[in-house]
Amino acid sequence: MFSPAVLERFYNPRNSGPLLTATHHGMGGLRGEGPYLELWLEIEGEQIVRASYETYGCPAAVACGSVLCEVLPGKSTELALSIDSKDLAALLGGLPDGRGHCPELALEALRSALDGEDR
Repeated sequence: MFSPAVLERFYNPRNSGPLLTATHHGMGGLRGEGPYLELWLEIEGEQIVRASYETYGCPAAVACGSVLCEVLPGKSTELALSIDSKDLAALLGGLPDGRGHCPELALEALRSALDGEDR
C-alpha cells in the first residue's frame, strides 16, 4: 500500500515535464524498455536552480521524481549527489516492498545529468 505522500504526488505531481531552461539532462532506465525517469536540471555555477522530470512507471516512480525535483533546487551539485534512495523513501513516508527500484531510477537520472551530460 502506498503512503499518503506517495499518493499525493502521484495524483498531483510537481515539476513534471521537460524544463526548457535546462542546462543538464539525465536518464534513469531506458525509454521503451520498462520504467524510466528523465530528469532536466538548470544549474548556475555549482547550484541547482530548477529541476523537472518525466517518467513512465508506477505511482512510486512518479512520487520519487516529484520529491527529488522538490528538494534539488538550492542545493549544490555535490550535495545533490549525496542524496540516497533511503532519503527519497523517507521523504515519501516509505515505499512498499518491491518498489525499491523507484528511488534508484530517479537517482540514476540525477547522476547521469550531473556526470556532465549537458543538454
